Amino acid sequence: MTALAIAPTKRIAAIDALRGLIILIMTLDHARETFFLHRKVGDPMDLATTEPSLFFSRVAAHFCAPMFVFLTGLSAWLYANPPSGPRSPRAFLLKRGLFLIVLELVFVSFAWSGRFPPPVLYLQVIWVIGLSMIALALLHKLPLRWLALLGGVIVASHNALSFPGLEPGSFAHAAWTVLEQRGFLVGDGPVRVKISYPLLAWIGVILLGYAAGPLFSNKVEPGARRRILLLGGAACLSLLALLRGFNIYGETLPWSVQADLLHTAMSFLNLTKYPPSFNFLLMTLGVGLIALAWMEAACTRVANERVVAFCATFGGAPLFYYLAHLYLLLALRGLTAALSGGQAHQAGGIGEVWLWSVAVIAALYYPCRWFGRYKRASTQAWVRYL
Repeated sequence: MTALAIAPTKRIAAIDALRGLIILIMTLDHARETFFLHRKVGDPMDLATTEPSLFFSRVAAHFCAPMFVFLTGLSAWLYANPPSGPRSPRAFLLKRGLFLIVLELVFVSFAWSGRFPPPVLYLQVIWVIGLSMIALALLHKLPLRWLALLGGVIVASHNALSFPGLEPGSFAHAAWTVLEQRGFLVGDGPVRVKISYPLLAWIGVILLGYAAGPLFSNKVEPGARRRILLLGGAACLSLLALLRGFNIYGETLPWSVQADLLHTAMSFLNLTKYPPSFNFLLMTLGVGLIALAWMEAACTRVANERVVAFCATFGGAPLFYYLAHLYLLLALRGLTAALSGGQAHQAGGIGEVWLWSVAVIAALYYPCRWFGRYKRASTQAWVRYL
């Protein structure tokens, strides 16, 4: 076992490394939104107008939010069950959830728009993670098997929910918008508010993550854990192949045979993210569980040590990196606009977006490494929230 091997008294390297890998993939999507806005990607993505390189870059980013929410739930179980003995995670989850909501409303919204208040306040992934943590704080005392069942039912059945004809402006319409229907919560006024990430399905995902926490206890042998993760991932992908392959259930957009194999694959993978469809979550969580099993195995191999350590550097300080990379992209957008006389830089292709992503990652590697070490060494309570 190398220094990155899993130890009961240390952070679990596989979780940090997978979280870091997710963050690095996320950077590509955010760089696209900064420098490739003239080539917008909608949801669902239009196969007729989106070139494959842009399409698959967007598909890669689809894995970020589901696995980040799942790992948030898993990490919450680890917080509640340290080697020293069980403790209640409720207060931490409530305070951290509220903290994330404030970050979304103030700091994240400004980073995207460069204006405060922004003309449109988009409630996105940090907001929904915060609300999911609050939901978990209220539900975590349920037996794990009930949490797993509830999470699975929410993830699998929310696609079937429908409440047409709700009066706009009514409480019922607002609640439905927050829970399941992407749209404007406040459509008029100096600041409009749009729900970009409806909440309900993400509650299911965080509950599944929390219920999976015991897999990472000292009572489970690493080999058995990896087999369970691989079987879980394979089961998700097998169910996806059945439901999606025959257009049975779990996705509002049926796939169809296209002019060639590549575009047929694009049609198959064109899954709904807002809110995340059942098929979308089967794909992303299925691949994510397999990736988590692979990452844990990689932690035990000297040949992979540098790669795992690199990813874990970012995964050990995820919120710090998230905020830092958004503000760095905002600064780069402003700098390129100033240098060109007012027009922010527009990338010539997706390849250039990749280069911008690599530059952002390289610039933030050492700050993240410093903050991660500071966070682990600090005894100040506020540091835990970053």
